[in-house]
Amino acid sequence: MRIASEPMQIGEVAARTELSLRTIRQYEDNGLVVPSAASPGGFPLYTDADVSRLMVVRRMKPLGFTLDETRELLRAVDLLAAERPGTDTELDPDERAALVARVRGYEQAAAERVAELRAQLSRAEEFADSLRRTRLTAAPA
Repeated sequence: MRIASEPMQIGEVAARTELSLRTIRQYEDNGLVVPSAASPGGFPLYTDADVSRLMVVRRMKPLGFTLDETRELLRAVDLLAAERPGTDTELDPDERAALVARVRGYEQAAAERVAELRAQLSRAEEFADSLRRTRLTAAPA
């Protein structure tokens, strides 16, 4: 049994995120996730935070967000999360407001896309129901 904070190999990350090894590596190559550790043999190891980050990417993809949009959102969230008032990570108020607005914009876009998908699903279910209600008669052979 794995301890929550113990780093994971890519196979376990793939199982937890339902992403293929190839997809995880593609996201690494695109800078969306960077493994937080390495094994003594130099193999990448991932933390729970890395898995959470991959889940953000995984959830954005079916909503039609591009990799660039995903990267932009992750960067904004990272900067906001790293902010510590009174330190060199403290954000300028205008920059902070712009980052919050960017995240809220993605939140709104995601909500709109979810609503569109729900409408499409409803139409698809109506179509499937209409087919189930249709009595097809086989022509005599």
